[in-house]
Amino acid sequence: MASKTLTFSVRLRGKPLNKLPEEISLPSTSTSSDLYTQLASSSSISIHRLRITKGSDGSFIPSTLSLPISDTGLRDGSSIYVKDLGPQISWRLVFVLEYLGPLLIHPILYLLLPSSPSFLQSLSCALITLHFVKRELETLFLHRFSSATMPLFNLFKNSAHYWLLAGLNIAFWTYRSSSPAAGESNPWITWPSVALYTIGELGNLNSHFVLRSLRSAGGNERGIPHGLGFELVTCPNYMFETLAWIGICGVTWSLASVLFAVVAVGQMGVWAQKREVRYRREFGGKYKKKRSVMLPGIW
Repeated sequence: MASKTLTFSVRLRGKPLNKLPEEISLPSTSTSSDLYTQLASSSSISIHRLRITKGSDGSFIPSTLSLPISDTGLRDGSSIYVKDLGPQISWRLVFVLEYLGPLLIHPILYLLLPSSPSFLQSLSCALITLHFVKRELETLFLHRFSSATMPLFNLFKNSAHYWLLAGLNIAFWTYRSSSPAAGESNPWITWPSVALYTIGELGNLNSHFVLRSLRSAGGNERGIPHGLGFELVTCPNYMFETLAWIGICGVTWSLASVLFAVVAVGQMGVWAQKREVRYRREFGGKYKKKRSVMLPGIW
């Protein structure tokens, strides 16, 4: 039996799209990805710039090969809204570029020291550099992103966070001859800090492997993560990231490191809360609700 043809009324939301058709027709067997592909082709625009929502309730329709049109709630004659998200850039490229800042800045400023670096300054440079080397390798070989792109503006916002706060600000105050890190090391603080850093980095890496296992290559499906830390908080990757930065703060003795850590923890907490809400909404009774999203008993 031939599939039925569905026709949707297309309405614009936001800035103009000159070639956007007033209506679009697809076979009933089509997927939401087919809807995006046809609209992008008709409008002569990248598929990644489009955001489609239902006219009935404004809910977002994701672009995926695994979502049949029939499961989106759209029916023949339904209205859809199309928005141009503007210039986009790949998530992976953004991550690579934003982490590149501190990865270059710290070794450069460390090597420009006018005098011989102290043990703490050398250790600080090593730990921070290793942290961002790990980030780059995870971005290139481990992470699987649910979306292909993000708005181009995010590149400048995210890069400012890392290049300025994690890069220039921490490096400037850590590698100065008058820096607290230029003084003698207190082993009762230094080595517990290194231990915290190591636990944090390894725990964070483990969390990323768990999250990677939930999604196929090129897919955007979601699952409920289990394993080290996931029964305790929603996002143990953020918990371990926090431990690593507490360790860095204990080695650098720098308020600049504390500032970056506070800002980073605040942002991660917001993301963790959103993820907890999403898990509860998407998985219902299958998901064990968490009292803490990132820091046990605190947040």
